Amino acid sequence: MPSSPRSPGSVDGYQRFDDEPNVTLRLEGSYGASPKYGSMLSCASSDGRIRMTPRENTDTPNEIGHRIGATDGETLSENAALARYAIGIDADVHWEMNYHEAAIFLEEGRNNEKFDSHPRHPEDLPAYLLVHNSWYYGLDLLTSLILLALAFVEEPAVPLFKLPVWAHGSIELLALIIIGIELALKLRWIGWGTILKHKRTMLKCMTLAIMFVEAMTVLVRQSSHFRVTRALRPIFLVDTKYCGGVRRFIRQILQTLPPIIDMLGLLLFFIITYMVLGYYMFSEMNRNFATLEDSFVSLFVLLTTANFPDVMMPSYSRNKWYAIYFVSYLCTMLYVMMNLMLAVVNETFTTAERDKFKKLLLHKRRACHHAFKLLVSKQNPDKMQFRQFRGLMRYYAPQKSIRDVILMFRHMNVSGTGTLSSDEFVEVYDATTLEWDPQYSSIPWYHAAWQPLQILCKGAHAAIVWPYFETVVYGTIIGNGVAMVVRLIEPSTSLQQSAHAFAASWDTFLFVSIFLLEAFVKVLGLGTRRYLSSGWNLFDLGASLLALIAGFLLLLSPTATFLVVLRPLRLLRLFKIKKRYRDVFGTLVLLSPLMCSTAIVMLVLYYFFAIIGMEMFEGYDMRNCCRNTTVEDFYKYSANGSTALGYYYLNTFDNLMASGMTLFELTVVNNWFILMNAYAFTAGLYTRVYFMVFYLFTMIVLTIVVSSFLEAFRFRIQYKRSTSKRDEEKMLHEEVELRWDELQTVVQDFHLLEQLRSTLVVGGVTTFIGSRPRTREVLQRRMYTHEICEWLAEAALEDKKIGSGPIGSFDNLDSGDMILSTDHVVANGDTVSSQHQNGITSPT
Repeated sequence: MPSSPRSPGSVDGYQRFDDEPNVTLRLEGSYGASPKYGSMLSCASSDGRIRMTPRENTDTPNEIGHRIGATDGETLSENAALARYAIGIDADVHWEMNYHEAAIFLEEGRNNEKFDSHPRHPEDLPAYLLVHNSWYYGLDLLTSLILLALAFVEEPAVPLFKLPVWAHGSIELLALIIIGIELALKLRWIGWGTILKHKRTMLKCMTLAIMFVEAMTVLVRQSSHFRVTRALRPIFLVDTKYCGGVRRFIRQILQTLPPIIDMLGLLLFFIITYMVLGYYMFSEMNRNFATLEDSFVSLFVLLTTANFPDVMMPSYSRNKWYAIYFVSYLCTMLYVMMNLMLAVVNETFTTAERDKFKKLLLHKRRACHHAFKLLVSKQNPDKMQFRQFRGLMRYYAPQKSIRDVILMFRHMNVSGTGTLSSDEFVEVYDATTLEWDPQYSSIPWYHAAWQPLQILCKGAHAAIVWPYFETVVYGTIIGNGVAMVVRLIEPSTSLQQSAHAFAASWDTFLFVSIFLLEAFVKVLGLGTRRYLSSGWNLFDLGASLLALIAGFLLLLSPTATFLVVLRPLRLLRLFKIKKRYRDVFGTLVLLSPLMCSTAIVMLVLYYFFAIIGMEMFEGYDMRNCCRNTTVEDFYKYSANGSTALGYYYLNTFDNLMASGMTLFELTVVNNWFILMNAYAFTAGLYTRVYFMVFYLFTMIVLTIVVSSFLEAFRFRIQYKRSTSKRDEEKMLHEEVELRWDELQTVVQDFHLLEQLRSTLVVGGVTTFIGSRPRTREVLQRRMYTHEICEWLAEAALEDKKIGSGPIGSFDNLDSGDMILSTDHVVANGDTVSSQHQNGITSPT
């Protein structure tokens, strides 16, 4: 990025401001409109703006100062000279720019965004804030989902959902225009040079251009054509803000592709070797090896065991020793090579997972360093005061209360100096995740409640702490299980009567009432917040309520027999007794974000192949399609019914839902070769490539999913072995003491101290407990403690070699003057800054 001239007092390209800058103004032209976003960064035009020039021997605020310093010796007009001495300006406006830009840096670090997309000019900020807005994130997600949903109403489609061409074509065109506007806004501050380097954005631009041309063609012709490019629509969904985990998972798939491709090459070598051998051995006796192509297809399917032992039996009937060929092939390929590929992928995935954590950690630290340089003054270039930290939080975490901001600052300030150093500030990401509560170690939640309620709550608390309370609960759950078994084995005259006895009888409501009473006792004894903070309590309450609702619904609608599944859910609580089951459930909790990302990736994969399948196979009638072939019996159809092997003709690509079901059957791989051969005989032998490629893609994704499960389980087991329960509680909780006298020194703001009087002990000490969520990142920080020290040392050494220059964010201001709108002027010492009157919009 282009660097800007440095003014005196700058360090590493960052101009240091005074703690209380004294600045005057130089007016040019008439007063202009107020900035749209409450910050002077959005003032792009010089017409009707106020240019700021610092007084001699006085520094202006921070990072922006080195790019907007005024030139000395300028001749001022009479009006400007008068304005310079007659009008003052609110000093905080200098810092507001830096608070805003520092918050942007922190968001880029949190979202793992490259700093080359950081806005560089003041006129870039409105576009940046618009694109990085929660409403626009929602619009982007909605637009992407609408584009995907068009496949349900486009040809081919279910007649119920089908829309005319002009309707779905117009919707598609409108959605593409909205996405194009977002890209245009990004282009405003990123520039073509950066976009060309950003592969994902470049791919999105190319896809958007192609689909826009196709949508226009469809609207003009009023008919659809062969449009396999519709399969690329998931690119827009994956690029949305809410699919960051999906992008990371896809990135991990791409990182593990090299070893997978190597193993697939080895598998292909063995398949070809066995293909040649099988062709010369069995071509005259086994029609599965009649040609080299048939041999390859048969062995490829045999790799999935879908055609075993059918593929072997013709040869086995001639000579029993021929079984050695098939047994050796399966042992070599299925039990050795496939498991070896899983081991290689698992090792690569584990390394990639650690590297991902390392890169994200270092990226966040770099973001913190850039933000820190924006938040220090000339007097204290290595220390951040609370005033600057609070200003940052107004943009980065506006939902945090002033009490939480003070607790975060005090928690990060481990040195106790009252100011934050650069090393302390890097903990800002962790500090923002803490939820703070006052520590009442000996005072229960009901200490100030109504007297009769206190008596009831004391009794509930005594019941909870009773040593046998949990034993009674588990005994009740076991009794519920025994009652269900009795209901299952007792005779009944109909299915509805059996379902009613199982999930809507008197014993069902009895046990559900006991479970709800248990939840009520825990709420009284622990308090609502403490009760709901436990995942198992939430599960118990949810399972009990669902069982109660299912019972009433069965009374109202006896045919809804599927509701019986809700009663046995409470039995899952019994698995908590054994430690191994607790480890399994704990692993599932850690894997829940990954499983969501995996599900979306699989849906995207299905969508991609479903669109291609509909374009290739739509319109083929598979009933009685394969006469005189090996799959004839599976596709026999008559108006009176099908054979026991029939109904395969229902596996079609006539619409998106039917295609999804067909692809799921292919994923399961049981008899998948029947579908492949049927379409090969009907549409052409070349179509086998489609089914084989789909199998390879699903095999790769599922192999990586299995590797992620293994890595997560191994990680949790290692974590449990190296961390005691007490250490884990310490890791998930932080204790901070706020002393009133120290707080007065740190805050130095009478109005803020007055706000805190109701929550703190004036003249004394108040203790707070901060709780952080049990996320994978938190556990990784614990597990990789030694590695983190090594990574930081390596990063520090690399920074010394390269040198750390400023991030050019709002660099290229030609005049070197700060441009302000008149809304930031202070006339006769009275502030009229709109950002203090109307509040400041956070960039998030």
